[in-house]
Amino acid sequence: MNNKRVLIVLLSILLILIIGVSIHFYRIKHARVDITYNDLVVEVYEKRHVSSFIKSINGKIIDDYIIDSDSLGKKNISFQYINTDNIKVTSSFDIKVVDKTAPLIWVSDTYSLGVGSKRSLTDLILCGDNYDKKPKCYIEGDYDLNKIGKYDLVIHASDSSKNKTSKSFTLNVYNPKNVKSKERETVYFSDVLEKYKNNKVGLDLSKWQGNVDFSKLSQAGVSFVILRVGSTRGNGGEYVLDEMFKKNISEALKYKIPVGVYFYSYASNIKEARNDARWVIKQIKDYKVKLGVSFDWEDWSYFNSYNISFHDLNEISNAFMEEISKAKYKTMLYSSKNYLELIWNNKKYDTWLAHYTDKTNYLGKYKYWQICDTGRVDGINGNVDIDIMYE
Repeated sequence: MNNKRVLIVLLSILLILIIGVSIHFYRIKHARVDITYNDLVVEVYEKRHVSSFIKSINGKIIDDYIIDSDSLGKKNISFQYINTDNIKVTSSFDIKVVDKTAPLIWVSDTYSLGVGSKRSLTDLILCGDNYDKKPKCYIEGDYDLNKIGKYDLVIHASDSSKNKTSKSFTLNVYNPKNVKSKERETVYFSDVLEKYKNNKVGLDLSKWQGNVDFSKLSQAGVSFVILRVGSTRGNGGEYVLDEMFKKNISEALKYKIPVGVYFYSYASNIKEARNDARWVIKQIKDYKVKLGVSFDWEDWSYFNSYNISFHDLNEISNAFMEEISKAKYKTMLYSSKNYLELIWNNKKYDTWLAHYTDKTNYLGKYKYWQICDTGRVDGINGNVDIDIMYE
């Protein structure tokens, strides 16, 4: 009899559990769904949370994650929320990822090229896109690179989303022998030091400055230097240490001038960028690099041959700077004003702005400003870049 009673009790408990589970799933299945949505179209690479698509909901979203918008097309977004009956509910909706940004054509109203040039004019003019690795670019109009003259042309660009850009320009095919280079204004370090006396004023140096007398730089009031650590021999080439790097960094530290370094990169993918960063870290590990490592990518004349999008290029720079940051160095992106405004999307790291002018109108944030490449200072024979640091 005791065994029979035990069995009855166990069966009763099991029945109660079955009923409870059934009621639970019934409540979930028949839970009131009250969700309205905003516009379900999102621009490619746009950072949007699940909640940004929801206008109203009868509950609270559990994980308001950032959706993946790195590829075009329809995407199903699944999420969970706790409704007003305190029930966990799974729901989903579809979004459409689109690209509404037209390709960028980088050409001035007048484009000059020496007679007899063997490179394709279409390849020479930067034609890139935020998403497409290789937008369609072609030139409308007749011209002859072997004949001196002026040609009125139009360059067209289109991407896979049918966004289009057109730019009219005049091609000037000239004889380089008849062109005299304009002398640019010399900028004296002492004048810059006086003008920016509330800031630190420094230089960036490479092998092009030859043998530098750091004793004289120190006496001239140079507050810091940013040294070229090296580069590769073009895209995919071997690494090359700047031939003056070891001497420059040793001498700078000897005279207690704070040091930063920069790497001139030809990286065409994330893997190469990370390898660049690791190579740099190896070169500087025995030195005190207080001002960190800068990423310098400026192979714009050959950008079309890289077959990458502007998004890809930004991912490349981020990969380099992430690797440097992981090694506990400060890091930043170097570029000129126009490229910073139109191509780079650097929000996480510092910026080193290049803009050769008395007063920059760049509206973004920057830690350093390279104001000229025609600087003169005692201790260097010839021109040098002068930089302002903002702390």
